[in-house]
Amino acid sequence: MIRQLTRFRRVFELVLALGLFSPVWAQQGPMPAAPDAQSSPQNAAAPPASQANSAPASAPAVTPAPVARVAQIEVPAGTHIPLVLHNGISTRSARPGDPIYLETLFPVMVDGHVVIPAGSYVSGEITESKRPGRVKGRGEMMIRLTTMILPNAYMVNLNASPSGASTGGAETVNSEGKVIGDSDKSSDLGTVIRTTEAGTGIGAGVGAASGNVGRGAGIGAGVGALVGLGAVLLTRGPEAELPRGSTLEAVIDRAIYLDADKVQFTSPGQASTLAGPSDREKTHVPFPF
Repeated sequence: MIRQLTRFRRVFELVLALGLFSPVWAQQGPMPAAPDAQSSPQNAAAPPASQANSAPASAPAVTPAPVARVAQIEVPAGTHIPLVLHNGISTRSARPGDPIYLETLFPVMVDGHVVIPAGSYVSGEITESKRPGRVKGRGEMMIRLTTMILPNAYMVNLNASPSGASTGGAETVNSEGKVIGDSDKSSDLGTVIRTTEAGTGIGAGVGAASGNVGRGAGIGAGVGALVGLGAVLLTRGPEAELPRGSTLEAVIDRAIYLDADKVQFTSPGQASTLAGPSDREKTHVPFPF
């Protein structure tokens, strides 16, 4: 009897326990299965945590290659370059902007090496031209040398002006590089004297014919002087000229720099053979006697 009661109590406790917890199981239902990491679309699109938390890697910096510096040779300011003129110019017809063409006569050396051979071409232009006046003022030309072409066709910007010239006449070059013609004042004075003497002789002849030599000579001298002075006032002074073959000496105003690999000359060069200008005599104003 006691055993049956004990067994019945155990069965009752088991049934009671099952009756209390079954509603909870019914409400919760089965536990969901753990999602597969490979089949989940969110996990497929999301980057790994190590990549999501790290900043994107920057592109490597590109360092430009250093530019090779070309070795240069300096021709210092003040260097003298002897030149010969290929085209004659004169204040009679020259105008600002007219070209001028020259050629180097002697090589220029730097540190024992030829950097500007003889026969190199130089070009420039006339920047100012003024004809001589009838009463005063000389003919003047201002020249600027701008470009130099070496025998290997290497072109260099040049900034130079003439410092001297041999023209066959009385032209001079001032410190600014201006070519100035002769004033020829002695010629003007000679014209007045000659016309005065001629007028005196003619007047004396006329006075002798009329019986008054002294008066005729005085009148003739006055007329001759006036004629001579008029001739001087009506005629310009001598033009400033640079005939073909004139030699000039140019002076570099600012240093010029030549690429060392383009001035590898092994000979001094050779200039063209041009006959120099013939000597020009002073021109005298003509008089009508």
